[in-house]
Amino acid sequence: MLLCKGGNQKTPGVHIDNQADTSVASRARSFKSFVSALKTSETGQGLVLAVIVGVVAALGAVAFRWLIESFRSLFFGGGSQALSFLGDYYVIVIPAAGGLLVGPLVYFFAREAKGHGVPEVMEAVAVRGGRIRPRVAVVKSLASSLCIGSGGSAGREGPIVQIGSAAGSAIGQWLRLPDETVKTLVACGAAGGISATFNAPIAGVFFALEVILGAVVTRKFAYVVISSVVADFLSQAFLGNKRAFSVPEFGITSGWEFAFYVALGIFAALVAVTFIHLLYRSEDLFDSIKIPEYFKPVLGGLVMGVMGLYSHDLFGVGYEGITKAMAGRMALDMLLTLCLLKIVATSVTIGSGGSGGIFAPSLFIGAMLGTALGTAVNGLFPAITAPAGAYGIVGMGAVFAGAARAPFSAMLIIFEMTGNYAIILPLMTAVVISTLLTRALMRETIYTLKLVRRGLDIEQGELIDVMRTITVGEAMTRDFPVVPATMPLREFLQLFQKSGYHGFPVVDEDGLLVGIVTYTDIQRFLGREDENLTVGDIATRSPFVVYPDQSLDRVLKAAEGEYGRIPVVNREDGRKLVGVLRRHDIIRAYRSRVRKSARGGTASAGY
Repeated sequence: MLLCKGGNQKTPGVHIDNQADTSVASRARSFKSFVSALKTSETGQGLVLAVIVGVVAALGAVAFRWLIESFRSLFFGGGSQALSFLGDYYVIVIPAAGGLLVGPLVYFFAREAKGHGVPEVMEAVAVRGGRIRPRVAVVKSLASSLCIGSGGSAGREGPIVQIGSAAGSAIGQWLRLPDETVKTLVACGAAGGISATFNAPIAGVFFALEVILGAVVTRKFAYVVISSVVADFLSQAFLGNKRAFSVPEFGITSGWEFAFYVALGIFAALVAVTFIHLLYRSEDLFDSIKIPEYFKPVLGGLVMGVMGLYSHDLFGVGYEGITKAMAGRMALDMLLTLCLLKIVATSVTIGSGGSGGIFAPSLFIGAMLGTALGTAVNGLFPAITAPAGAYGIVGMGAVFAGAARAPFSAMLIIFEMTGNYAIILPLMTAVVISTLLTRALMRETIYTLKLVRRGLDIEQGELIDVMRTITVGEAMTRDFPVVPATMPLREFLQLFQKSGYHGFPVVDEDGLLVGIVTYTDIQRFLGREDENLTVGDIATRSPFVVYPDQSLDRVLKAAEGEYGRIPVVNREDGRKLVGVLRRHDIIRAYRSRVRKSARGGTASAGY
């Protein structure tokens, strides 16, 4: 019977439901106790967060590699068919088409995604308590996969470090954790990204500690290790346990060989220094070109495409070319030519505003250099030298170590990517020599030089005190064009297209500031048929403003990089426009002050 007599009696069904309720309540209490314990236990909290960041970094790395392959298939598979009428010359167009997409994506959504990514993470750790905008992970994934997939000469490591670090930072910010904890999660994300991308968990740990944090910090070591191991384990479930390079088991043929490896370390240092200088000269060159910034990657893509006519191995990360070189399938002249062209190709791709890392290009350059030297000495002294591929492996580590000044990361990542332990002594020799020599030749690394050019000295962990000495009034553009709020939108669109500017202050009939109108404001109203719309209708009212007597360092801190142009107003009359401050103005004023200091003018000491 479903019902029993007597008010105190209960049916079996009701009795079972009560047991279930009790069980659910018990589990809920247990979960709350667990969460409470985590909150009060710093170690427990750190371990759980390290695991979570490792999982997110691994999934990000897997998705990123999938995006690269998808775009590569789209651009070079579909592109070759669509552009078949161009014959072999279709490859000139492909990188330019990628640049056409990458430029606006980075410019309008996340400027931090431009370039190789690692310096931006280092800057976040050094200056902003590890805080990175969450959108950077998404924009960097798309921009870098488009750039690499369309043939841009760049690597995966910079993007995945930035993606993993942004994920770790986002988790820390969401939980409102202290700065030191957020920095640790950033390092966990970087380690997890390297580990998952290259199947190199040990190298991931040391890259995060050596490059991102700048020191091996014992209390953070365990969390970074856990994140790296979790990311590697999870990525293997998707990508398999494969080495990045399949190479023969090279070894040491004779003790006399160490003289050649010493020479390789010296050559690697010189090549690394050349790479660094050319990369930033390329940035300066493209900065000087007077076209909208988001079109510059198209120019870089065209140059990249022309070089790709010589060899498709210059496109993308270039791992296929490395494998061919170390297998002895390239002649000496081609090895040296590819070494030089890869330096130029990467400098053009990154310098023009492309998005991608410098690690894979460093490996490519080092592999070509090392294999070229190995080919030469093996031909002269075949009885006492190993095959040329052994020198290619050592060259990869030596060039990267010289460029990044990260010897531990270089040695470990080459070992994990090749699985060749027999070559470790020559590798250590060349890596140490390359690191010491590049340090003697130049103070900055390929990562820190980008920050020093912005005014940030990572060695000291402090901002160079240049920006404090420059006022807004010195840097701003005084006679910047303005538009009246009553101007019809159609008329303004014509002016906007012809002017080359990306935004204008908006003023009323008395010339007083009422707002600012930018490309973003225009986008919201494109396609509307209302002929009565005016500039005043679409302008951003009550814009962020600054005063002429403010120092640039205060403006930069307050603006947080969110504004491309800022109205400058009179301090006594907050609506009286006296000029406009743009990024270009800040950079120009900074460089002018630095040059003046270098010539013995106004000094600007760090604090």
